[in-house]
Amino acid sequence: MAVQAVPTKGNLMTSKKSLALAKTGYELLDKKRNILVREMMTLIDKAAEIQDKIDVTYSKAYLALQRANITMGYIDDIAKSVPEENSLKVSYRSVMGVEIPIVTIDDEPEPQLYYGLDSTNEAFDEAYKCFHDVKVLTTELAEVENSVYRLADSIKKTQKRANALKNIMIPRFEAIVKFITDALDEKDREEFSRMKVIKAQKAKAEKENI
Repeated sequence: MAVQAVPTKGNLMTSKKSLALAKTGYELLDKKRNILVREMMTLIDKAAEIQDKIDVTYSKAYLALQRANITMGYIDDIAKSVPEENSLKVSYRSVMGVEIPIVTIDDEPEPQLYYGLDSTNEAFDEAYKCFHDVKVLTTELAEVENSVYRLADSIKKTQKRANALKNIMIPRFEAIVKFITDALDEKDREEFSRMKVIKAQKAKAEKENI
């Protein structure tokens, strides 16, 4: 590694400060990365759990919908009575500077009915409830998967910065500090040797003049 630095005490102090700052920065980035990884792994497990629930609920919903179509005939007109969902809201929370979405939906303890019970049957009610549950679960999954994506992206950037500090900046500053320290030590040794020679010559001259 080529080191370009004027070996002065001022540059040595500056280089030592830069080295300490780089090491502190690496430690902070390493802690941030570990926290983000733990958060992401927790969310990945949660996403898998939600996805399993969605798969099961979808299967129940389509089975109930099939029974409703068989027992009631084509139910498209009745299904259209259910309004489009427009209560979705997104806010954010911060995890080590990463904006994590919080997706909420106005949800009643039990789904509100938008159709007459006299024109439907139990199979249709079951299908409607299951698709309502899927809607809620899908909202949760969207929040978790988006959070995982954002965390993974931040982890990648944090890892890149940490690697740059660990493998490039810290070794560079260490080399500069060593270079300046060795140069100053050599200069001190030369100065010491020069002073010894001057002192010896002065002592010799004083002796000869006696």
